[in-house]
Amino acid sequence: MGRSYFGTDGVRGLTNTGALTPDMVMKLGQAAGAKFLRGDHRHRVVIGKDTRLSGYMFESALIAGFTSVGMDVVMVGPLPTPAVALLTRSMRADLGVMISASHNPFHDNGIKFFGPDGFKLSDDDEDEIEALLTADPQLARPEEIGRARKIEDARGRYIHDAKMTFPEHLRLDGLNVVLDCAHGASYTVAPSALWELGADLTTIGVSPDGFNINANVGSTSPRLMQEMVKDTGADIGIALDGDADRLIISDEKGRIVDGDQLMARITKSWADTGRLKGGGLVATVMSNLGLERFLEGEKLKLERTKVGDRYVVEAMRAKGYNVGGEQSGHLIMSDYATTGDGLIAALQILACLVESGKPASEVLNLFEPLPQILKNVRYDGGQPLEQESVQAQIAAAEKRLGNSGRVLIRKSGTEPLIRVMAEGDDPALVESLVDDICDAVSKAA
Repeated sequence: MGRSYFGTDGVRGLTNTGALTPDMVMKLGQAAGAKFLRGDHRHRVVIGKDTRLSGYMFESALIAGFTSVGMDVVMVGPLPTPAVALLTRSMRADLGVMISASHNPFHDNGIKFFGPDGFKLSDDDEDEIEALLTADPQLARPEEIGRARKIEDARGRYIHDAKMTFPEHLRLDGLNVVLDCAHGASYTVAPSALWELGADLTTIGVSPDGFNINANVGSTSPRLMQEMVKDTGADIGIALDGDADRLIISDEKGRIVDGDQLMARITKSWADTGRLKGGGLVATVMSNLGLERFLEGEKLKLERTKVGDRYVVEAMRAKGYNVGGEQSGHLIMSDYATTGDGLIAALQILACLVESGKPASEVLNLFEPLPQILKNVRYDGGQPLEQESVQAQIAAAEKRLGNSGRVLIRKSGTEPLIRVMAEGDDPALVESLVDDICDAVSKAA
């Protein structure tokens, strides 16, 4: 069976369509439960969610699926994705599930799975779950049906663990922070953690109603956060996404600091203090060439992977790195977490700010990004990238850029789009080359 349901980050789509109906989500629970029923112990799955209205529906469907095959369920309520990963491992669960579509609008939702080690499942694991969807579930005998219960201290556990990653000798006293929680999963835990460490907070996006998650707030819509930083004279702004596994920063001038700059700052800080492992960091093919050049100047390496924080984590584990992430703001520090964690990443950035005593604009802008242009071309089927005309146009662009830039063409993992990206020292040339490739793809499609 092919990958009909799983994309680059679990199963995601429009609620009540395709794989995101209650019936299919129940079957996903049964299939995942069947795969992870190993040994003769009482099996346990941890289920968390963000603040979407449909989260309650899918939570119930998953509970029905898992308990019907004999797994006990522990519900932790609205919590960030990294908190679910943490609790899965710390509670010795066999499986963890996060119900979230991350930065997508409320009408989408998704299902992300974590193994007993707290890491996202591999492609092979997801393929096995997909294959089990076509088989009849092995339903438990009546006396072996699983039980479901909710724990009340999940938020406190995560807040405590997040705060423990902040240097013990530092405090946030006197630091003015604008915090945007996207009306999402971090709406209680992130403000609590920062306030308890001493920060003076102005909060945005902390009143979820089931429909407003990511609506003109959060890491993909940071304008309100930027304006609030300038209006209040804050030292820094932090915008998390709907499930709080990534962040975007604003400096004190209201200017965005993306994931590439944040990775550069953490990597250099950890290298300077002897904490860095692997001699560099892991990032995806989307990270700016300016980051790569900066790291070379610091005698550090950049290991690139395909797009998806799961692939970043896999490379980090395989090659011994402890810092990685994506330009979009997924930052992974494996000393502390098994997946991207926006709150923990923010605490590392705040630690750098406090220790330096300098403005965020000086601390967090370590290199000049190369002009980078990304455009999408929608297609209705076929293999446009295999057409000779498209390949010729890509080759011509690569030749013109030479060592002064690069071209990246890839299919989206979630939509019928071809993503065309180029970057280089000459912005006019970069834009022209991207337009030429887009034209060739459009004609081929």
